[in-house]
Amino acid sequence: RAVSPGSWFELGSCTKGARVFSLRDLDFGDSPAQACFQWGGLVGWFVFQVALLDIDICGPSIPKMMGLEGEQVHQSGSGWSPVYVEENLGVMSVGFLLSSPDDAVIWRGPKKNGLIKQFLRDVDWGEIDYLIVDTPPGTSDEHLSIVQYLSAAHIDGAVIITTPQEVSLQDVRKEINFCHKVKLPIIGVVENMSGFICPKCKNESQIFPPTTGGAEKMCQNLNVSLLGKVPLDPQIGRSCDKGQSFLSEAPESPATSSYRNIIQRIQEYCDQHPFQEEKII
Repeated sequence: RAVSPGSWFELGSCTKGARVFSLRDLDFGDSPAQACFQWGGLVGWFVFQVALLDIDICGPSIPKMMGLEGEQVHQSGSGWSPVYVEENLGVMSVGFLLSSPDDAVIWRGPKKNGLIKQFLRDVDWGEIDYLIVDTPPGTSDEHLSIVQYLSAAHIDGAVIITTPQEVSLQDVRKEINFCHKVKLPIIGVVENMSGFICPKCKNESQIFPPTTGGAEKMCQNLNVSLLGKVPLDPQIGRSCDKGQSFLSEAPESPATSSYRNIIQRIQEYCDQHPFQEEKII
């Protein structure tokens, strides 16, 4: 919950009391990155100070979606300065350190861990209310590192993103099991690509049928909260490709309404689990 000095190394300059949650994903595509993009912007609408940390080291897509391609990280006396989309939305990604967006990052675990630690220790985020962490698919070094490094900072929890198909849900169950094993709270699950609502007739079609009940059934079986379902909207992909805010481009879209409701659920979770500062030795 708090991003503050702690553990066995310093956690940058984030203010005490900031809420921290990780977006995790086991399905195809860049669903967590899209969610970070939309949710980061939406939280910003509520006049919160938001930091978005992209630790998808080998596939950083946040700069593209945020319209920040070509931006660079600058060094200051207090550390690295994040790249700002708005005054209240700062972003840090390995994509800002590459000479070209087509450059491949071919790193083993220790080097990835070192960069994640540096992002947390050396970035001058300033005072923030929310730290959103975008992780790559799976349960790899990046996931273990962020949980370990932020263990003393009281991560509010993980938001896990899936799609309705069983092939995705099967992997998401492993992700939920991972969270239980490392004692990372699960805020809830989001079902992405959940049906398509025709903009004319408003009828819903299941493009990816939930053959085993989808995320809703899985959440019931595993006693995990379902935060919401985000329907397909072609405008989401177009907005991400252009680095524009889908929320601004399509304010009346059912997907925008879903994003708003999900953010509200996450805020309610944070309100129900207030930060309690502990003494770190």
